[in-house]
Amino acid sequence: MAGDPKSPLAASDLPEIVRKIRERTPARILVGRAGAAYRTATQMDLRSAHAAARDAVRAELVLDAALGPDFAKQWSLFEVDTQATSKNEFLMRPDLGRRFSEAARQDIAKCCPPGCDLQIAIGDGLSVPAITSQVPALLPLLAEGATSRGWTVGQPFVIRHCRVGILNEIGELLSPQVAVLLIGERPGLATAESLSAYMAYRPHAAHTDANRNLISNIHVRGVRPQAAAARILDLAARMMEASTSGVEVREQGPSLEGGISD
Repeated sequence: MAGDPKSPLAASDLPEIVRKIRERTPARILVGRAGAAYRTATQMDLRSAHAAARDAVRAELVLDAALGPDFAKQWSLFEVDTQATSKNEFLMRPDLGRRFSEAARQDIAKCCPPGCDLQIAIGDGLSVPAITSQVPALLPLLAEGATSRGWTVGQPFVIRHCRVGILNEIGELLSPQVAVLLIGERPGLATAESLSAYMAYRPHAAHTDANRNLISNIHVRGVRPQAAAARILDLAARMMEASTSGVEVREQGPSLEGGISD
Protein backbone atom coordinates (compact mmCIF):
# COMPACT_ATOMS: atom_id res chain seq x y z
CA MET A 1 0.00 0.00 0.00
CA ALA A 2 1.31 3.41 -0.95
CA GLY A 3 2.66 5.85 1.62
CA ASP A 4 4.94 5.73 4.64
CA PRO A 5 4.28 2.43 6.48
CA LYS A 6 5.06 4.16 9.77
CA SER A 7 2.42 6.89 9.38
CA PRO A 8 -1.15 6.45 10.73
CA LEU A 9 -3.50 4.80 8.26
CA ALA A 10 -6.38 7.27 8.04
CA ALA A 11 -9.67 6.09 6.55
CA SER A 12 -9.52 8.96 4.04
CA ASP A 13 -6.22 7.55 2.67
CA LEU A 14 -7.78 4.20 1.77
CA PRO A 15 -9.18 3.26 -1.64
CA GLU A 16 -12.98 3.13 -1.69
CA ILE A 17 -13.12 -0.66 -2.04
CA VAL A 18 -10.88 -1.08 1.03
CA ARG A 19 -13.07 1.27 3.06
CA LYS A 20 -16.18 -0.70 2.07
CA ILE A 21 -14.56 -4.00 3.06
CA ARG A 22 -13.52 -2.65 6.45
CA GLU A 23 -17.00 -1.22 7.07
CA ARG A 24 -18.58 -4.64 6.49
CA THR A 25 -16.55 -6.65 9.00
CA PRO A 26 -15.11 -6.21 12.49
CA ALA A 27 -12.15 -8.38 11.44
CA ARG A 28 -8.80 -6.62 11.60
CA ILE A 29 -7.97 -6.69 7.90
CA LEU A 30 -6.12 -4.13 5.81
CA VAL A 31 -5.06 -2.28 8.96
CA GLY A 32 -1.48 -1.63 7.90
CA ARG A 33 1.73 -2.69 9.63
CA ALA A 34 4.92 -1.43 11.18
CA GLY A 35 7.65 -3.61 9.71
CA ALA A 36 6.53 -7.20 10.25
CA ALA A 37 4.22 -6.34 13.16
CA TYR A 38 0.83 -4.76 13.75
CA ARG A 39 0.72 -1.04 14.33
CA THR A 40 0.58 0.00 17.97
CA ALA A 41 -3.12 0.97 17.78
CA THR A 42 -4.05 -2.43 16.32
CA GLN A 43 -1.97 -4.27 18.91
CA MET A 44 -3.61 -2.35 21.76
CA ASP A 45 -7.06 -3.02 20.30
CA LEU A 46 -6.31 -6.74 20.17
CA ARG A 47 -5.14 -6.76 23.78
CA SER A 48 -8.27 -4.90 24.85
CA ALA A 49 -10.51 -7.35 22.96
CA HIS A 50 -8.69 -10.32 24.49
CA ALA A 51 -9.13 -8.88 27.98
CA ALA A 52 -12.85 -8.32 27.32
CA ALA A 53 -13.21 -11.92 26.15
CA ARG A 54 -11.50 -13.27 29.28
CA ASP A 55 -13.65 -11.06 31.52
CA ALA A 56 -16.82 -12.23 29.73
CA VAL A 57 -16.00 -15.89 30.37
CA ARG A 58 -15.11 -15.35 34.03
CA ALA A 59 -17.99 -13.02 34.92
CA GLU A 60 -20.64 -14.31 37.31
CA LEU A 61 -24.30 -13.83 36.43
CA VAL A 62 -26.25 -11.77 38.96
CA LEU A 63 -29.78 -11.11 37.73
CA ASP A 64 -30.31 -7.53 38.91
CA ALA A 65 -26.80 -6.48 37.89
CA ALA A 66 -27.01 -8.11 34.46
CA LEU A 67 -30.50 -7.06 33.42
CA GLY A 68 -31.52 -4.43 35.95
CA PRO A 69 -34.08 -4.74 38.76
CA ASP A 70 -36.83 -3.01 36.75
CA PHE A 71 -36.49 -5.40 33.79
CA ALA A 72 -36.33 -8.42 36.10
CA LYS A 73 -39.46 -7.28 37.91
CA GLN A 74 -41.33 -6.49 34.68
CA TRP A 75 -40.78 -10.04 33.41
CA SER A 76 -40.98 -11.73 36.84
CA LEU A 77 -37.57 -13.25 36.17
CA PHE A 78 -36.03 -15.56 38.74
CA GLU A 79 -32.63 -17.27 38.93
CA VAL A 80 -31.87 -20.96 39.16
CA ASP A 81 -28.59 -22.90 39.28
CA THR A 82 -27.25 -25.92 37.51
CA GLN A 83 -25.27 -28.58 39.33
CA ALA A 84 -22.08 -26.58 38.75
CA THR A 85 -21.53 -24.82 42.05
CA SER A 86 -18.84 -22.35 40.94
CA LYS A 87 -17.47 -20.73 37.79
CA ASN A 88 -14.36 -22.91 37.93
CA GLU A 89 -16.42 -26.08 38.23
CA PHE A 90 -18.67 -24.90 35.39
CA LEU A 91 -15.63 -24.41 33.11
CA MET A 92 -13.98 -27.69 34.11
CA ARG A 93 -17.16 -29.83 34.19
CA PRO A 94 -19.45 -29.00 31.25
CA ASP A 95 -21.67 -31.97 32.14
CA LEU A 96 -22.75 -30.29 35.39
CA GLY A 97 -23.93 -27.26 33.45
CA ARG A 98 -26.38 -29.46 31.56
CA ARG A 99 -28.35 -30.50 34.65
CA PHE A 100 -30.40 -28.47 37.12
CA SER A 101 -29.80 -28.57 40.84
CA GLU A 102 -32.62 -30.06 42.88
CA ALA A 103 -33.55 -26.62 44.23
CA ALA A 104 -33.75 -25.32 40.66
CA ARG A 105 -36.11 -28.11 39.66
CA GLN A 106 -38.42 -27.22 42.53
CA ASP A 107 -38.37 -23.49 41.72
CA ILE A 108 -39.08 -24.09 38.03
CA ALA A 109 -41.93 -26.48 38.79
CA LYS A 110 -43.42 -23.93 41.20
CA CYS A 111 -43.08 -20.82 38.99
CA CYS A 112 -43.46 -22.05 35.38
CA PRO A 113 -46.68 -23.46 33.93
CA PRO A 114 -46.08 -26.64 31.90
CA GLY A 115 -47.20 -27.40 28.37
CA CYS A 116 -46.80 -23.93 26.82
CA ASP A 117 -46.21 -23.44 23.13
CA LEU A 118 -43.00 -21.47 23.65
CA GLN A 119 -40.71 -21.59 26.69
CA ILE A 120 -37.83 -19.11 26.86
CA ALA A 121 -34.87 -19.50 29.21
CA ILE A 122 -31.82 -17.26 29.56
CA GLY A 123 -28.43 -18.81 30.33
CA ASP A 124 -25.10 -17.16 31.06
CA GLY A 125 -23.09 -19.69 29.04
CA LEU A 126 -19.68 -18.23 28.27
CA SER A 127 -20.62 -14.54 28.17
CA VAL A 128 -22.59 -12.60 30.77
CA PRO A 129 -22.11 -9.35 28.74
CA ALA A 130 -24.07 -11.00 25.91
CA ILE A 131 -27.04 -11.37 28.25
CA THR A 132 -26.74 -7.77 29.43
CA SER A 133 -26.46 -6.38 25.90
CA GLN A 134 -28.97 -8.45 23.91
CA VAL A 135 -31.70 -9.86 26.16
CA PRO A 136 -33.44 -6.56 27.12
CA ALA A 137 -34.26 -5.91 23.46
CA LEU A 138 -34.79 -9.52 22.34
CA LEU A 139 -37.02 -10.95 25.08
CA PRO A 140 -39.93 -8.47 24.60
CA LEU A 141 -39.81 -8.97 20.83
CA LEU A 142 -40.05 -12.74 21.25
CA ALA A 143 -42.87 -12.60 23.80
CA GLU A 144 -44.90 -10.07 21.81
CA GLY A 145 -44.33 -11.92 18.53
CA ALA A 146 -45.33 -15.26 20.01
CA THR A 147 -48.48 -13.80 21.58
CA SER A 148 -49.46 -12.20 18.27
CA ARG A 149 -49.30 -15.67 16.69
CA GLY A 150 -51.70 -17.00 19.31
CA TRP A 151 -49.08 -19.04 21.16
CA THR A 152 -48.93 -19.50 24.91
CA VAL A 153 -45.63 -18.29 26.35
CA GLY A 154 -44.11 -19.80 29.48
CA GLN A 155 -42.60 -17.86 32.36
CA PRO A 156 -39.02 -16.99 31.36
CA PHE A 157 -36.24 -17.60 33.85
CA VAL A 158 -32.47 -17.20 34.17
CA ILE A 159 -29.97 -20.05 34.54
CA ARG A 160 -26.57 -19.59 36.16
CA HIS A 161 -23.61 -21.77 35.01
CA CYS A 162 -25.58 -22.96 32.02
CA ARG A 163 -24.68 -25.18 29.06
CA VAL A 164 -26.75 -25.80 25.91
CA GLY A 165 -27.73 -29.32 26.94
CA ILE A 166 -29.93 -27.87 29.70
CA LEU A 167 -32.59 -27.66 26.97
CA ASN A 168 -33.26 -31.36 27.53
CA GLU A 169 -34.02 -30.83 31.21
CA ILE A 170 -36.24 -27.84 30.40
CA GLY A 171 -38.21 -30.13 28.12
CA GLU A 172 -38.44 -32.89 30.71
CA LEU A 173 -39.65 -30.46 33.40
CA LEU A 174 -42.04 -28.23 31.43
CA SER A 175 -42.98 -30.13 28.23
CA PRO A 176 -43.18 -27.06 25.94
CA GLN A 177 -43.74 -27.45 22.23
CA VAL A 178 -40.62 -25.39 21.53
CA ALA A 179 -37.93 -24.44 24.03
CA VAL A 180 -35.60 -21.51 23.31
CA LEU A 181 -32.38 -21.00 25.24
CA LEU A 182 -30.81 -17.54 24.89
CA ILE A 183 -27.21 -18.13 25.91
CA GLY A 184 -23.96 -16.19 25.85
CA GLU A 185 -21.59 -17.36 23.11
CA ARG A 186 -17.92 -18.08 23.54
CA PRO A 187 -16.39 -14.59 23.08
CA GLY A 188 -13.85 -13.85 20.40
CA LEU A 189 -11.68 -10.93 19.36
CA ALA A 190 -14.49 -9.30 17.36
CA THR A 191 -17.04 -9.10 20.18
CA ALA A 192 -17.59 -10.44 23.68
CA GLU A 193 -21.32 -9.64 23.56
CA SER A 194 -22.65 -12.19 21.07
CA LEU A 195 -25.76 -14.19 21.98
CA SER A 196 -27.03 -17.49 20.58
CA ALA A 197 -30.56 -18.88 20.48
CA TYR A 198 -30.63 -22.68 20.71
CA MET A 199 -34.02 -24.22 19.96
CA ALA A 200 -35.62 -27.65 20.15
CA TYR A 201 -39.05 -29.16 19.58
CA ARG A 202 -40.28 -31.01 22.67
CA PRO A 203 -36.72 -31.58 23.96
CA HIS A 204 -36.10 -34.62 26.15
CA ALA A 205 -33.24 -36.57 27.69
CA ALA A 206 -32.31 -38.45 24.51
CA HIS A 207 -31.83 -35.30 22.42
CA THR A 208 -28.39 -34.43 21.02
CA ASP A 209 -27.07 -31.48 19.02
CA ALA A 210 -28.64 -33.09 15.94
CA ASN A 211 -32.09 -32.39 17.45
CA ARG A 212 -31.41 -28.67 18.01
CA ASN A 213 -31.35 -25.60 15.81
CA LEU A 214 -29.19 -22.54 16.30
CA ILE A 215 -29.38 -18.85 15.45
CA SER A 216 -26.07 -17.30 16.42
CA ASN A 217 -24.17 -14.00 16.28
CA ILE A 218 -26.95 -11.93 17.81
CA HIS A 219 -25.27 -8.59 18.47
CA VAL A 220 -25.12 -5.06 17.13
CA ARG A 221 -22.73 -5.87 14.27
CA GLY A 222 -24.25 -9.26 13.50
CA VAL A 223 -27.89 -10.35 13.67
CA ARG A 224 -29.79 -7.53 15.32
CA PRO A 225 -32.58 -8.24 17.84
CA GLN A 226 -35.50 -7.54 15.48
CA ALA A 227 -34.08 -9.84 12.81
CA ALA A 228 -33.18 -12.44 15.43
CA ALA A 229 -36.69 -12.42 16.91
CA ALA A 230 -38.27 -12.85 13.48
CA ARG A 231 -35.97 -15.76 12.66
CA ILE A 232 -36.53 -17.47 16.03
CA LEU A 233 -40.32 -17.20 15.76
CA ASP A 234 -40.39 -18.32 12.12
CA LEU A 235 -38.21 -21.30 12.95
CA ALA A 236 -40.37 -22.17 15.97
CA ALA A 237 -43.43 -22.13 13.69
CA ARG A 238 -41.71 -24.50 11.27
CA MET A 239 -40.85 -26.84 14.14
CA MET A 240 -44.45 -26.88 15.31
CA GLU A 241 -45.67 -27.55 11.79
CA ALA A 242 -43.15 -30.38 11.23
CA SER A 243 -43.39 -31.73 14.81
CA THR A 244 -39.61 -31.99 14.92
CA SER A 245 -36.43 -29.92 15.09
CA GLY A 246 -32.74 -30.18 14.31
CA VAL A 247 -31.32 -31.44 11.03
CA GLU A 248 -34.78 -32.08 9.60
CA VAL A 249 -35.87 -28.44 9.93
CA ARG A 250 -34.18 -25.53 8.19
CA GLU A 251 -34.81 -21.83 7.99
CA GLN A 252 -36.35 -20.46 4.83
CA GLY A 253 -34.50 -17.83 2.77
CA PRO A 254 -36.75 -14.79 3.46
CA SER A 255 -36.32 -15.17 7.22
CA LEU A 256 -32.61 -14.53 6.85
CA GLU A 257 -32.99 -11.04 5.40
CA GLY A 258 -31.82 -8.10 7.51
CA GLY A 259 -29.41 -10.14 9.60
CA ILE A 260 -26.25 -8.12 8.89
CA SER A 261 -26.05 -4.43 9.68
CA ASP A 262 -25.15 -2.09 6.85
